[in-house]
Amino acid sequence: MRGRARLRRVGLPYLLLLPALLLELLVHLVPMVIGIVMSFKELTQLHIAHWGTAPWKALGNYRVTVDFDAPAGATLLHSFVVTCAFSVLTVGLCWLLGTAAAIFLQENFRGRGLLRAVFLTPYALPVYAAVITWAFLFQRDNGLVNHVLHDQLGLTGDRPFWLLGDNSFVALLVVSVWKTWPFAFLVVMAALQSIPKDLYEAAALDGAGLIRQIRRITLPSLRPINQVLLLVLFLWSFNDFNTPYVLFGKAAPEAADLLSIHIYQSSFVTWNFGTGSAMSVLLLLFLLVVTAGYLLATSRGRKSADA
Repeated sequence: MRGRARLRRVGLPYLLLLPALLLELLVHLVPMVIGIVMSFKELTQLHIAHWGTAPWKALGNYRVTVDFDAPAGATLLHSFVVTCAFSVLTVGLCWLLGTAAAIFLQENFRGRGLLRAVFLTPYALPVYAAVITWAFLFQRDNGLVNHVLHDQLGLTGDRPFWLLGDNSFVALLVVSVWKTWPFAFLVVMAALQSIPKDLYEAAALDGAGLIRQIRRITLPSLRPINQVLLLVLFLWSFNDFNTPYVLFGKAAPEAADLLSIHIYQSSFVTWNFGTGSAMSVLLLLFLLVVTAGYLLATSRGRKSADA
Protein backbone atom coordinates (compact mmCIF):
# COMPACT_ATOMS: atom_id res chain seq x y z
CA MET A 1 0.00 0.00 0.00
CA ARG A 2 2.82 2.38 0.82
CA GLY A 3 4.43 1.64 -2.55
CA ARG A 4 1.20 2.43 -4.40
CA ALA A 5 0.70 5.64 -2.44
CA ARG A 6 4.25 6.71 -3.17
CA LEU A 7 3.85 5.84 -6.84
CA ARG A 8 0.71 7.95 -7.01
CA ARG A 9 2.38 10.84 -5.24
CA VAL A 10 5.43 10.74 -7.49
CA GLY A 11 3.62 9.95 -10.74
CA LEU A 12 0.74 12.42 -10.37
CA PRO A 13 2.79 15.51 -11.35
CA TYR A 14 4.04 13.77 -14.49
CA LEU A 15 0.51 12.64 -15.33
CA LEU A 16 -0.77 16.19 -15.00
CA LEU A 17 2.08 17.47 -17.20
CA LEU A 18 1.49 14.84 -19.89
CA PRO A 19 -1.15 16.80 -21.92
CA ALA A 20 1.06 19.90 -21.99
CA LEU A 21 4.10 17.82 -22.99
CA LEU A 22 2.14 16.18 -25.83
CA LEU A 23 0.96 19.54 -27.12
CA GLU A 24 4.50 20.92 -26.89
CA LEU A 25 5.75 17.90 -28.84
CA LEU A 26 3.14 18.23 -31.60
CA VAL A 27 3.02 22.01 -31.90
CA HIS A 28 6.67 22.96 -31.42
CA LEU A 29 9.17 20.13 -31.34
CA VAL A 30 7.96 18.10 -34.34
CA PRO A 31 7.68 21.16 -36.68
CA MET A 32 11.09 22.35 -35.45
CA VAL A 33 12.70 19.02 -36.32
CA ILE A 34 11.01 19.05 -39.73
CA GLY A 35 12.25 22.59 -40.33
CA ILE A 36 15.81 21.58 -39.48
CA VAL A 37 15.61 18.68 -41.94
CA MET A 38 14.21 21.01 -44.62
CA SER A 39 17.17 23.35 -44.16
CA PHE A 40 19.48 20.64 -45.53
CA LYS A 41 17.38 20.02 -48.66
CA GLU A 42 17.09 21.80 -51.99
CA LEU A 43 13.43 22.49 -51.34
CA THR A 44 12.34 24.91 -54.05
CA GLN A 45 9.09 25.23 -55.98
CA LEU A 46 10.09 22.27 -58.13
CA HIS A 47 10.22 19.87 -55.16
CA ILE A 48 7.45 21.10 -52.84
CA ALA A 49 4.97 18.45 -53.97
CA HIS A 50 7.42 15.70 -52.95
CA TRP A 51 9.53 17.47 -50.36
CA GLY A 52 10.53 14.20 -48.70
CA THR A 53 12.45 13.15 -51.82
CA ALA A 54 13.96 16.56 -52.54
CA PRO A 55 17.72 16.54 -53.29
CA TRP A 56 19.99 16.66 -50.27
CA LYS A 57 21.94 19.94 -50.21
CA ALA A 58 23.83 19.46 -46.93
CA LEU A 59 25.17 22.88 -45.82
CA GLY A 60 24.52 24.55 -49.16
CA ASN A 61 21.57 26.59 -47.90
CA TYR A 62 23.61 27.80 -44.94
CA ARG A 63 26.50 28.83 -47.19
CA VAL A 64 24.14 30.92 -49.33
CA THR A 65 22.60 32.46 -46.23
CA VAL A 66 25.86 33.55 -44.58
CA ASP A 67 27.58 34.69 -47.78
CA PHE A 68 27.25 38.41 -47.08
CA ASP A 69 28.92 39.33 -50.37
CA ALA A 70 26.06 37.73 -52.31
CA PRO A 71 22.61 39.36 -52.59
CA ALA A 72 20.85 36.80 -50.38
CA GLY A 73 23.37 37.13 -47.56
CA ALA A 74 23.60 40.93 -47.85
CA THR A 75 19.83 41.37 -47.53
CA LEU A 76 19.74 38.95 -44.60
CA LEU A 77 22.48 40.90 -42.83
CA HIS A 78 20.56 44.12 -43.41
CA SER A 79 17.43 42.56 -41.93
CA PHE A 80 19.43 41.36 -38.94
CA VAL A 81 20.76 44.88 -38.25
CA VAL A 82 17.27 46.38 -38.63
CA THR A 83 15.81 43.74 -36.30
CA CYS A 84 18.49 44.35 -33.66
CA ALA A 85 17.89 48.12 -33.73
CA PHE A 86 14.13 47.62 -33.65
CA SER A 87 14.31 45.16 -30.73
CA VAL A 88 16.65 47.29 -28.61
CA LEU A 89 14.54 50.43 -29.09
CA THR A 90 11.29 48.56 -28.48
CA VAL A 91 12.54 46.92 -25.29
CA GLY A 92 14.04 50.15 -23.94
CA LEU A 93 10.98 52.29 -24.63
CA CYS A 94 8.52 49.67 -23.37
CA TRP A 95 10.44 49.19 -20.14
CA LEU A 96 10.81 52.95 -19.61
CA LEU A 97 7.16 53.74 -20.24
CA GLY A 98 5.89 50.74 -18.28
CA THR A 99 8.09 51.42 -15.26
CA ALA A 100 7.31 55.15 -15.18
CA ALA A 101 3.56 54.53 -15.44
CA ALA A 102 3.64 51.81 -12.78
CA ILE A 103 5.56 54.01 -10.33
CA PHE A 104 3.26 56.96 -11.01
CA LEU A 105 0.11 54.88 -10.39
CA GLN A 106 1.37 53.59 -7.04
CA GLU A 107 0.09 56.75 -5.40
CA ASN A 108 -3.55 56.93 -4.35
CA PHE A 109 -5.54 59.55 -6.22
CA ARG A 110 -8.94 59.88 -7.80
CA GLY A 111 -9.18 58.14 -11.16
CA ARG A 112 -6.25 55.77 -10.61
CA GLY A 113 -8.33 52.70 -11.43
CA LEU A 114 -9.59 54.29 -14.64
CA LEU A 115 -6.06 55.16 -15.74
CA ARG A 116 -4.90 51.60 -15.08
CA ALA A 117 -7.71 50.27 -17.27
CA VAL A 118 -6.91 52.78 -20.03
CA PHE A 119 -3.19 51.91 -19.97
CA LEU A 120 -3.97 48.21 -20.35
CA THR A 121 -6.31 48.71 -23.32
CA PRO A 122 -3.63 48.30 -26.05
CA TYR A 123 -2.53 45.00 -24.51
CA ALA A 124 -6.13 43.73 -24.37
CA LEU A 125 -6.93 44.57 -28.00
CA PRO A 126 -6.45 41.88 -30.67
CA VAL A 127 -3.18 42.44 -32.51
CA TYR A 128 -4.73 42.53 -35.98
CA ALA A 129 -7.43 45.02 -35.00
CA ALA A 130 -4.92 47.32 -33.33
CA VAL A 131 -2.35 47.23 -36.15
CA ILE A 132 -4.97 47.72 -38.88
CA THR A 133 -6.21 50.79 -37.01
CA TRP A 134 -2.67 52.18 -36.94
CA ALA A 135 -2.30 51.42 -40.66
CA PHE A 136 -5.26 53.73 -41.31
CA LEU A 137 -3.85 56.37 -38.97
CA PHE A 138 -0.56 56.37 -40.90
CA GLN A 139 -2.17 56.85 -44.32
CA ARG A 140 -0.51 59.72 -46.18
CA ASP A 141 -3.60 61.57 -47.45
CA ASN A 142 -6.37 60.59 -45.05
CA GLY A 143 -4.51 59.50 -41.92
CA LEU A 144 -4.90 61.21 -38.58
CA VAL A 145 -1.13 61.34 -37.99
CA ASN A 146 -0.47 63.56 -41.00
CA HIS A 147 -3.60 65.55 -40.29
CA VAL A 148 -2.26 66.49 -36.85
CA LEU A 149 1.44 66.87 -37.70
CA HIS A 150 1.05 68.61 -41.07
CA ASP A 151 -2.39 70.23 -41.20
CA GLN A 152 -2.85 71.23 -37.57
CA LEU A 153 0.68 71.76 -36.20
CA GLY A 154 2.62 72.41 -39.40
CA LEU A 155 5.60 70.37 -38.21
CA THR A 156 6.28 68.83 -41.63
CA GLY A 157 6.84 70.61 -44.92
CA ASP A 158 4.85 68.02 -46.80
CA ARG A 159 2.73 65.00 -45.95
CA PRO A 160 5.27 62.24 -45.27
CA PHE A 161 4.84 58.61 -46.24
CA TRP A 162 4.80 56.59 -43.03
CA LEU A 163 4.33 53.14 -44.55
CA LEU A 164 7.03 53.60 -47.21
CA GLY A 165 10.71 54.56 -47.14
CA ASP A 166 12.72 55.37 -44.04
CA ASN A 167 9.69 56.54 -42.07
CA SER A 168 8.37 52.98 -42.07
CA PHE A 169 10.84 52.08 -39.30
CA VAL A 170 9.43 54.86 -37.11
CA ALA A 171 5.86 53.74 -37.83
CA LEU A 172 6.71 50.13 -36.99
CA LEU A 173 8.45 51.18 -33.77
CA VAL A 174 5.52 53.33 -32.66
CA VAL A 175 2.99 50.56 -33.22
CA SER A 176 5.16 47.94 -31.52
CA VAL A 177 5.81 50.10 -28.45
CA TRP A 178 2.15 51.13 -28.23
CA LYS A 179 0.87 47.56 -28.11
CA THR A 180 3.69 46.10 -25.97
CA TRP A 181 4.44 48.61 -23.22
CA PRO A 182 1.26 47.80 -21.22
CA PHE A 183 2.71 44.33 -20.58
CA ALA A 184 5.77 45.91 -18.96
CA PHE A 185 3.46 48.22 -17.03
CA LEU A 186 1.41 45.27 -15.77
CA VAL A 187 4.45 43.24 -14.67
CA VAL A 188 6.19 46.15 -12.93
CA MET A 189 2.96 47.28 -11.26
CA ALA A 190 2.48 43.79 -9.79
CA ALA A 191 6.10 43.68 -8.63
CA LEU A 192 5.81 47.03 -6.88
CA GLN A 193 3.17 45.61 -4.56
CA SER A 194 5.82 43.44 -2.88
CA ILE A 195 8.02 46.39 -1.83
CA PRO A 196 7.31 47.30 1.83
CA LYS A 197 5.94 50.80 2.32
CA ASP A 198 8.08 51.15 5.43
CA LEU A 199 11.18 51.50 3.25
CA TYR A 200 9.76 54.57 1.53
CA GLU A 201 8.57 56.07 4.81
CA ALA A 202 12.01 55.61 6.38
CA ALA A 203 13.70 57.09 3.33
CA ALA A 204 11.35 60.09 3.41
CA LEU A 205 12.17 60.67 7.08
CA ASP A 206 15.86 60.65 6.16
CA GLY A 207 15.21 63.38 3.60
CA ALA A 208 15.32 61.26 0.43
CA GLY A 209 13.29 62.71 -2.41
CA LEU A 210 11.31 60.84 -5.05
CA ILE A 211 14.21 60.40 -7.47
CA ARG A 212 16.50 59.09 -4.77
CA GLN A 213 13.83 56.70 -3.50
CA ILE A 214 13.42 55.30 -7.00
CA ARG A 215 17.19 54.89 -7.42
CA ARG A 216 17.88 53.41 -3.98
CA ILE A 217 14.71 51.39 -3.29
CA THR A 218 12.47 50.86 -6.30
CA LEU A 219 14.95 49.91 -9.02
CA PRO A 220 17.08 47.57 -6.83
CA SER A 221 13.92 45.82 -5.63
CA LEU A 222 12.71 45.41 -9.21
CA ARG A 223 16.00 43.95 -10.47
CA PRO A 224 14.91 40.24 -10.44
CA ILE A 225 11.65 41.08 -12.22
CA ASN A 226 13.35 43.37 -14.73
CA GLN A 227 15.85 40.67 -15.67
CA VAL A 228 13.02 38.36 -16.77
CA LEU A 229 10.94 41.17 -18.24
CA LEU A 230 13.71 42.48 -20.49
CA LEU A 231 14.44 39.01 -21.84
CA VAL A 232 10.78 38.32 -22.61
CA LEU A 233 10.35 41.68 -24.33
CA PHE A 234 13.47 41.11 -26.41
CA LEU A 235 12.36 37.67 -27.58
CA TRP A 236 8.88 38.96 -28.41
CA SER A 237 10.12 41.93 -30.40
CA PHE A 238 12.88 40.00 -32.19
CA ASN A 239 10.39 37.36 -33.35
CA ASP A 240 7.52 39.74 -34.05
CA PHE A 241 5.78 38.83 -37.30
CA ASN A 242 2.18 39.98 -36.90
CA THR A 243 2.93 43.68 -36.53
CA PRO A 244 5.05 44.21 -39.70
CA TYR A 245 2.93 41.79 -41.72
CA VAL A 246 -0.37 43.52 -40.96
CA LEU A 247 1.17 46.99 -41.20
CA PHE A 248 3.06 46.54 -44.50
CA GLY A 249 1.83 43.31 -46.05
CA LYS A 250 4.02 40.62 -47.60
CA ALA A 251 6.73 43.05 -48.74
CA ALA A 252 7.96 45.31 -45.95
CA PRO A 253 9.98 48.43 -46.85
CA GLU A 254 13.74 48.06 -46.67
CA ALA A 255 13.95 50.24 -43.55
CA ALA A 256 11.48 47.97 -41.71
CA ASP A 257 12.51 44.61 -43.14
CA LEU A 258 12.55 42.52 -39.97
CA LEU A 259 13.94 38.99 -39.99
CA SER A 260 10.50 37.47 -39.51
CA ILE A 261 9.20 39.11 -42.69
CA HIS A 262 12.44 38.40 -44.55
CA ILE A 263 12.23 34.69 -43.73
CA TYR A 264 8.57 34.66 -44.74
CA GLN A 265 9.41 36.21 -48.10
CA SER A 266 12.22 33.72 -48.69
CA SER A 267 9.93 30.81 -47.87
CA PHE A 268 6.44 31.68 -49.09
CA VAL A 269 7.02 34.37 -51.73
CA THR A 270 10.05 33.00 -53.58
CA TRP A 271 9.12 29.41 -52.63
CA ASN A 272 12.63 28.59 -51.46
CA PHE A 273 11.83 26.70 -48.29
CA GLY A 274 15.34 25.30 -47.98
CA THR A 275 16.93 28.73 -47.66
CA GLY A 276 14.08 29.99 -45.48
CA SER A 277 14.46 27.02 -43.15
CA ALA A 278 18.21 27.64 -42.91
CA MET A 279 17.53 31.26 -41.95
CA SER A 280 15.03 30.11 -39.30
CA VAL A 281 17.55 27.67 -37.81
CA LEU A 282 20.22 30.37 -37.65
CA LEU A 283 17.73 32.71 -35.99
CA LEU A 284 16.90 30.04 -33.43
CA LEU A 285 20.57 29.45 -32.68
CA PHE A 286 21.20 33.17 -32.31
CA LEU A 287 18.33 33.58 -29.85
CA LEU A 288 19.46 30.54 -27.87
CA VAL A 289 22.98 31.94 -27.59
CA VAL A 290 21.69 35.39 -26.59
CA THR A 291 19.31 33.90 -24.03
CA ALA A 292 21.98 31.65 -22.52
CA GLY A 293 24.50 34.51 -22.37
CA TYR A 294 21.96 36.85 -20.81
CA LEU A 295 20.91 34.32 -18.16
CA LEU A 296 24.55 33.55 -17.37
CA ALA A 297 25.42 37.24 -17.05
CA THR A 298 22.39 38.04 -14.87
CA SER A 299 22.99 35.02 -12.62
CA ARG A 300 26.60 36.08 -12.07
CA GLY A 301 25.51 39.64 -11.34
CA ARG A 302 22.94 38.37 -8.87
CA LYS A 303 25.53 36.23 -7.08
CA SER A 304 28.01 39.09 -6.88
CA ALA A 305 25.32 41.41 -5.53
CA ASP A 306 24.34 38.86 -2.86
CA ALA A 307 27.99 38.41 -1.90
